[in-house]
Amino acid sequence: MRYLLLNKPYEVLTQFTDEAGRATLKDFVAVPGVYPVGRLDFDSEGLLLLTDDKALQHRLSDPRYKVFKTYWAQVEGVPTEAALQQLRQGVPLKDGLTAPGEAAVLPAPAGLWARTPPIRYRASIPTAWLEIRISQGMNRQVRKMCAAVGLPCLRLVRAGLADLRLAGLAPGQWRELTADEVQRLRQAPGDGPAARGPGPPRRAGFGGAAPRPGPRRPRSA
Repeated sequence: MRYLLLNKPYEVLTQFTDEAGRATLKDFVAVPGVYPVGRLDFDSEGLLLLTDDKALQHRLSDPRYKVFKTYWAQVEGVPTEAALQQLRQGVPLKDGLTAPGEAAVLPAPAGLWARTPPIRYRASIPTAWLEIRISQGMNRQVRKMCAAVGLPCLRLVRAGLADLRLAGLAPGQWRELTADEVQRLRQAPGDGPAARGPGPPRRAGFGGAAPRPGPRRPRSA
């Protein structure tokens, strides 16, 4: 079986074909038979796992298993403690009330690649970074949560899945998971606030040993 960790670039579809000619996973991953675990929106970036292991795919995608995903959200405005507490407790959306998660103000992530095109910049409106950890997978959930508490999301990066991190992968690069990483994913518990008890979220980062990147395929014209 194959287990690939990809840093999905901005404005790439989480699928392998597109009749409109937009960039897809096929432009970066030339491995047959693998499929994405969950989805990452066209305008979101970061960690995406691809595999042909259907059992693991189900375990990581089904919210009943409460496998947490870590996101870095650059938002418009200054986060208040009340807004952060609402994100932690659950936010009422049209899709329903979100489950409890974790949210904290984050310094600008070190080593984060520049986005092309960059976010819109307005000198009169400050921005901030949040780290948000959730186990659900509602459509555009993190963006909707941020907007609901008055913090429109300008940029969204998935930085972690369970204890997996991007670990230096540039946008469009991928690597194979190690056997130990696969085993840990298979055993990944629901490790959010209910399981671990109160405390600040663990920091996702790009440090650690250099990955063994897979080939990066050029984007189709």
